[in-house]
Amino acid sequence: MGSVVVDRKGTIVEAGSLQDALLEGLYGHVPGRALMKLLVSPAVSRLAGAFLDSGLSRGLIPRFIRSHSIDMADYRKQAYASYNEFFTRRLAPGARRLDPCPEALVSPCDGRLTVYPVDNQCEFTIKHTRYTVYSLLRDYRLAARYAGGYVWVFRLCVEDYHRYIYVDNGRVSEPVRIPGVLHTVNPVANDRFPIYKENTREYCTIRSEHFGEMLQMEVGALLVGEIRNHARGERVRRGWEKGRFAFGGSTVILMTEKGAALPDGDILENSRFGLETRVRLGERVGGRPRG
Repeated sequence: MGSVVVDRKGTIVEAGSLQDALLEGLYGHVPGRALMKLLVSPAVSRLAGAFLDSGLSRGLIPRFIRSHSIDMADYRKQAYASYNEFFTRRLAPGARRLDPCPEALVSPCDGRLTVYPVDNQCEFTIKHTRYTVYSLLRDYRLAARYAGGYVWVFRLCVEDYHRYIYVDNGRVSEPVRIPGVLHTVNPVANDRFPIYKENTREYCTIRSEHFGEMLQMEVGALLVGEIRNHARGERVRRGWEKGRFAFGGSTVILMTEKGAALPDGDILENSRFGLETRVRLGERVGGRPRG
């Protein structure tokens, strides 16, 4: 079954797609999974990326805009030299609003959000797949920080804005990169593979002003061979652009410590029922617990 996505009012805005059906066919059958073993290779993503960085890929842009009903009024007007230049397009001024309350935890990106409580053994479940925080980070000491906290998973689709921001002021660590394969981040893949501990990913910790020590991770996905984070120095500001993904769907993950941040009620309730919530970069998704 494809993913079900609701907006902040609880209205269903997505309920499966042709892409969901195709991926269910590939991941749900032995021949399809054999083909996926080839497609998830970073070498295949690099080859696709080389084409999408070339001028030959410009012809794909008009059809992509039409097929995904992208409102180009949200983006700066320019001529694109390649498909990837279009894919990493910048928003027009005023197209997104950063919540003005500094104690509001904001979305780092456009996407589909689910939140997962982390138990005292540093474990959590996405769909039917059990994860440990260590399996994502490969650092036991760091993983222990997030026992009792939350994992916030922001899934981006190909039509989304593929740049992302820092969600609070603070001091950031050096980035840690974990190489891996590149499964799609569509929920159908998670039923067959523990994608978030197999895919290529990169993270840093943020000693934040309002939410304790947070962690922000970018996860590559099918045909997303590059996570392009900016060098910002030690101090960052809420709303600064952190980086961007090249072509494809991808994921941004936040981790917050116990008692540091509480998801908004609608997002928490949707997540309990297995629903993703459609959010936009800069909008409030949670905040500091009262008291």
